[in-house]
Amino acid sequence: MRRDLTIVPFRGIAPRIDPTAFIAPGCRIIGDVEIGAEASIWYNCVIRGDVNRVVIGARSNVQDGTVIHCDSPDPRHPQGFPTLIGEDVLIGHMAMIHGCTIHDRGFVGLSTTVMNGCVIESDAMLAAGALLTPGKRIAARQLWGGRPAAFMRELTDAALADMRLGVAHYVANARAHAEALADGAPQD
Repeated sequence: MRRDLTIVPFRGIAPRIDPTAFIAPGCRIIGDVEIGAEASIWYNCVIRGDVNRVVIGARSNVQDGTVIHCDSPDPRHPQGFPTLIGEDVLIGHMAMIHGCTIHDRGFVGLSTTVMNGCVIESDAMLAAGALLTPGKRIAARQLWGGRPAAFMRELTDAALADMRLGVAHYVANARAHAEALADGAPQD
């Protein structure tokens, strides 16, 4: 077991991490968390599935310093707010992702906050530094930004192509980091 990671079962549920996923040193992954094939969780992220579940799909990346959590069921929200992240999602550095759904190919910029009940549809983007307040929905191919976030414009085909390149870049970069760590990092 690597000492530079914390992977902790909580209330009898252990994180389930695909063996092809890259989990960087310094990460803390707790409880009911599922991480898909070729996903990458970058340095010093915290993913806490202690009061509900967190799912991160294949080839999605969660960049350095991001915090992902969920919310408990309550009388008004009997299912609570799990955090469900689809496939090929890009999440920028230092994001705060809480009790929301990000569909396949969604993009969340660096230093953003996404709150309970929010939905970011496929091929939609939340701009860097934005605050998406509870219950908001970003439709497919829309760019939202600001604090609080609001619709800015439709995304172009070129912007969507750049997002796809970003996914491929992070899958390859994760492999390179995994190799570098295997070559140089002591492991137990």
